[in-house]
Amino acid sequence: MPKMKTKRGAAKRLKKTASGKLKRAGGWKQHKLQGKKPKRRRHLRKGKLVAKADERRLTVLLPYL
Repeated sequence: MPKMKTKRGAAKRLKKTASGKLKRAGGWKQHKLQGKKPKRRRHLRKGKLVAKADERRLTVLLPYL
């Protein structure tokens, strides 16, 4: 049986936490940052967890993560 391939786009965007959940980057941090308050920009740096409903679908894309 051949090895399964990892979807490279998903591998670049997702990391696995110590408890096994998937972590992703948040949005709204790319441009038009002048209009956002510094506190809001600071909070947008933090990573978010992938929703429970999407987790199973995304783990298929990353068999070895």
